[in-house]
Amino acid sequence: MLRTMWGCCIVFLLVLQAAAPTAASHSLKVGFYEKSCPQAQNVVRDVVSNALAANKGIGAGLIRLHFHDCFVRGCDASVLLEGRDSERMHPANLNSLRGFEVVEGAKDLLESQCPNTVSCADVLAFAARDAAELLGGFRYKVPAGRRDGRISRNSDADVLPPPTDSAETLRDRFAEKGLSLEDMVALSGAHSLGVSHCPSFSTRLYNFNATHPQDPSMDADLADYLKRRCPPPGTDRTTVSLDLATPNRLDVQYYRNLQRGRGLFTSDQTLWTSSLTADKVASFAEKPNGWAKKYAAAMVRMGAIDVLTGNEGEIRVKCAVVNGL
Repeated sequence: MLRTMWGCCIVFLLVLQAAAPTAASHSLKVGFYEKSCPQAQNVVRDVVSNALAANKGIGAGLIRLHFHDCFVRGCDASVLLEGRDSERMHPANLNSLRGFEVVEGAKDLLESQCPNTVSCADVLAFAARDAAELLGGFRYKVPAGRRDGRISRNSDADVLPPPTDSAETLRDRFAEKGLSLEDMVALSGAHSLGVSHCPSFSTRLYNFNATHPQDPSMDADLADYLKRRCPPPGTDRTTVSLDLATPNRLDVQYYRNLQRGRGLFTSDQTLWTSSLTADKVASFAEKPNGWAKKYAAAMVRMGAIDVLTGNEGEIRVKCAVVNGL
């Protein structure tokens, strides 16, 4: 599969062992489905692999989908539920989240092989890990045993960080979820993948403030390129890659871009301009393997936020609807 995606390139896989990160993760377990559905992770990986072979952009979508799930009500697959007042309909998610069909496809296969066994929340956690492996070349172990929630409210997604947050605000948001400053900066590296619509960053290009017509922290060449892509008023649905250098690789180029003023969002560039986080950006930019380990550990910690386990919640048959509907 990797040979198919990258031709003759040799991809170096780093198998990363992530330690149990928080009290919430103690009820999760690596190898949770070893007896009840031993092929579960392989099934998910095959589906993700096939999806990325057709469209590498889905990898960014799966990682973002997992993040948007865990930050709202915890990692309970609530983001996958359909409904007029669901999280999926929130402005931060509507028309921007991707990968639903990949998760549902993997879940359907698992239901045919291991009925009522593997949760949608675990499928999503596995899929986000597999996307990191296929696009970043490193793999980490994912503790499992999450159960699926039965509630998805639009207003709950208000807690998702907008692209205008400062480093200080981001620190506080992540701390509320039990994640450290280092976790926040490491997880931000996922912005080496994916795309954004112009309105998410156009305020940095036009009428920035009374002193500067555009954000002075943005590289001038990048600003010129973005203005050509996103003419004022910047309300169209044109997309731009978050990382123009290596848009389909999960790597430390993201941090190197920040050092050159080439972060797309305010919430990206602030990691370099703020003394709170600049040293971590510099460290990750210089040490790819070190960043990969920190990213993996942070993903495991994030994947343990407010999980439902044991008899809590349910194992959905279809990820988009709660059982019994």
